[in-house]
Amino acid sequence: MIDPAARACFEARVIEGGDGDDAKRLAASLRAGGAAQADLAALLVHAATAAPEKLVLIYDGATEGWLGVAPRGPIIEAHGAPEHIPAAFWDGFWSLVDDPVANLDAGEVTVRTAALAGTLPDLQGRVARCAGLYPGVSAAAATGYPKPFTLEALARCPAGSLGAEFHDLIVDNGFDLEVLDREALGLADMPAPLDYLNARILQCHDLWHLLAGYRTTALHEVAISGFQMAQFGHHYSSMFLGMVTSKIAMGQAEALPLFLDTILSAWTHGRRSPPLIGLDWERLWDQPADAIRAATGVSLYVSPYPADLFEQMRAA
Repeated sequence: MIDPAARACFEARVIEGGDGDDAKRLAASLRAGGAAQADLAALLVHAATAAPEKLVLIYDGATEGWLGVAPRGPIIEAHGAPEHIPAAFWDGFWSLVDDPVANLDAGEVTVRTAALAGTLPDLQGRVARCAGLYPGVSAAAATGYPKPFTLEALARCPAGSLGAEFHDLIVDNGFDLEVLDREALGLADMPAPLDYLNARILQCHDLWHLLAGYRTTALHEVAISGFQMAQFGHHYSSMFLGMVTSKIAMGQAEALPLFLDTILSAWTHGRRSPPLIGLDWERLWDQPADAIRAATGVSLYVSPYPADLFEQMRAA
């Protein structure tokens, strides 16, 4: 468990925040062997909680400082004073950070991380305003609240098609078709365009895995969070990555470079890829994934580590 003094220091860093230049400086310092782990993690939490308007600036800066190359994605300009972070947020946040990894079920982590946003009363509206600035989001949301996919429709897709791959991925692994229950989460009641975005990414998350080249492994679930966040500012992903980097930085700092390599390479992939949120998947999934990639310009993610690295480590 992280001691109270370290917690208080970290919380102060999150509230203080910073910008893209700070992120670049901290990441470069860490790359050079400096001890900036907690400071950089706090800045990522700042972007997820207090200042979603700075998300792109901070992750672009961290990428340039860590990988040495700027992502060169679309400019997302948003402004807003940092939000107050109440005690209820910190209670849930530290509970997640303190839990041993072995005790964490993936579904439970998803629900608990998503619940953190509910403790920040003004955040949802701010994230909604930011999301509308990303390429393709407004046009996609204008098509209306997405109807659920069905396994029956996917089962009719021809062999070798993206839809058939999607069907087999869901059925063979016992996955839920939409990851979480959109009705239980009340997604339809969220402000536009979050109502559309959150419902659409629940149903398309595994399609993005297949099309963009992310395996359904522990490491690549971290990676695809960076990709989703880069594509439309996905707030759950920013909260999840802020929590993960904090957990590593304050409990297993030697592993943080691996996570930064993964997160920031996937962030770069998402920033440089065409927007996927508006693709009409139902009209595409009879086609092979390679043909869709060629038509849309989507490239496969180049992972800096074996996708199943964590599974290999557990098996060993």
